[in-house]
Parts: sequence; C-alpha cells; structure tokens
Amino acid sequence: MIASLRGTLLERMDGACVVEAGGVGYLVQVSAHTLAELPAVGSEVRLRTRHIVREDAQLLFGFTAPEELKLFDLLIGVSGVGPKIALAALSGLQPVALARAIRDEQIAAIVAVPGIGKKTAERMVVELRDKLEFIVAGAPAPATRGKGTGVLPRSDRADDAVAALVTLGYSAAQAQDAVRKSGGDEPDLTLEELVKRSLGRLARPAALSR
Repeated sequence: MIASLRGTLLERMDGACVVEAGGVGYLVQVSAHTLAELPAVGSEVRLRTRHIVREDAQLLFGFTAPEELKLFDLLIGVSGVGPKIALAALSGLQPVALARAIRDEQIAAIVAVPGIGKKTAERMVVELRDKLEFIVAGAPAPATRGKGTGVLPRSDRADDAVAALVTLGYSAAQAQDAVRKSGGDEPDLTLEELVKRSLGRLARPAALSR
C-alpha cells in the first residue's frame, strides 16, 4: 500500500500528474484543487496517496490536503460511489464546501457537480451527513464583510452557490459577482433558487451578444 509519495513533478495534465520517485514515474490521479496547488514542473512535491488495486489496474490517487484524503475515503465507502465519482465531487467543491453541502442536505449544490446525479447525491447525504463535522468544525471562520463594499457577504449558502457556478465553468470572479447581484445576502432565498438566478444573470450577456 502506497500511503504517500515524494519526488519530482515530471508532468501535470488534466486530472492527473506524474511524480518521479526512486527512478520510477508514478501516474497519480488528482482533483482539480490538488492540481492547482501543485508546484511547477521540475519541483519537489509530496502527496498523501490512496492506492487502489483492482483486477485490471492499480490506481493511485493523490491529495495535498489531509481533509481531502479523509473525505475521499468516506466518499468511496458510499454505496455506488467509486473513486472516479469521489474525485469528481472533490474537483467540483472544496472539501469544506462539499462537507457542508452533504451535512446540510444541500442536494442542489452536490448535483451541480458534473457527473453526479440526484440519486448519488442523496446516498451521499444519507450515509455521510453525520460523519463530516470534523471537516466543517476544523474550517477557519469566514471573514466578516460589510454591506455596500461591492463584495459578496460570506455565508455557507453563498459560498456553495459560487462553488456550484465555478464547477460549471465560470471564473470565481464571475460567480462571486453573479451571486452578489442575484441576492446572495437574502436569507429567505434557497441555494437552488440562488444558483438558478445567478445562471440566468450570467447567461444574459451571451444572449444579448447574438
């Protein structure tokens, strides 16, 4: 069992990287967040890993954050959720945002991740909602931001809406602006309604340019 890997980053690609250690190049599958945190090619890198052996393949998954590895282990323990879906979930939402979405039964935020359907999201909620407090409780408290500054006030719902939009291909800046202008600070607005409003606002410029 390979529990960790330290070596030289030889290559980075969509959803994976190659790390050379002891003269051997290891293909490591990673989430979008871990990929973004990798150093420049040629630099030393250390990854926490999970080694999964199958009849037809040996798969290695790498993580820079311990919380992401813990969440990966929990996700692949859910009925019908394999490593591919678990990695998709971790690519779509930061570990804390994903843990909050599961704990608070925010199905809309989970199904916004490409590759995850409603039934899979519901199984995640049922099987994991009581097992994720260690991730949420360990997250740093969000900074308080005042109104009128043009910056989206921090809230779990607004953060999850922004994360959902980012998974759909929008930049963080576009998502933040759309959520703020779509009522991100309105307490009675559900996550699903906020995401729909924001998508409608983001689609407007494209529609007007045709």
